[in-house]
Amino acid sequence: MRLLLVEDYRPLNQSLTKGLNEAGFAVDSTRDGKEGLWYAMSNEYDVIILDIMLPGMDGLEILKKIRSRGKKSHVLILTAKDTLEDRVAGLDLGADDYLVKPFAFEELVARVRALLRRSYGEKNPCVRVRDLKIDLNTKRVWRGREEITLTPREYALLEYLAMRAGQTISRTDIWEHIYEFRSSASSNVVDVYIGYLRRKLDRSNKPDLIRTVRGLGYRLGAGS
Repeated sequence: MRLLLVEDYRPLNQSLTKGLNEAGFAVDSTRDGKEGLWYAMSNEYDVIILDIMLPGMDGLEILKKIRSRGKKSHVLILTAKDTLEDRVAGLDLGADDYLVKPFAFEELVARVRALLRRSYGEKNPCVRVRDLKIDLNTKRVWRGREEITLTPREYALLEYLAMRAGQTISRTDIWEHIYEFRSSASSNVVDVYIGYLRRKLDRSNKPDLIRTVRGLGYRLGAGS
């Protein structure tokens, strides 16, 4: 899943970016409001984590602009202000959730995951595709009764495919959702990670879960 973090305090920005990467998310980050707006308008994000007090343009103005231009990304507001008026202002402008500083990193991740589940109408934290089971809360994966150990990047790729099971997803779309905007990795790395997943998921003579659709991309589940 691809996230945008707009937070001006450098230590917090760096620690959140590192933690979210380690949790399996692709994260673009900036400390400037105007640059944050550019990122939000130039890319498709699953969740935008947005501070209010920013240089260049404040977070509420960014939120107002992205909503007025039809952007549907979930927005999680971060703020040191804990007044009813501030919370109401953010929610009225289209924020999906609100987190007051200081906060525990684990709570931030839990709120991001809750927003992602909301995106797909998924109240049950488990996603099933044939005999594949993914627990979105714990990020554990099973094929039948066998638990599969994945790296954060492998998990991010599998979750992205599973949320779109039965759909053919292009290499470009996959790359954009599991790598940061500034990443130097090429789209060929998608093929490499698909290979890693296949070796882990398709053992013990089980039917293949991931199908290559020639010239188009990859498909998980239905029709595989």
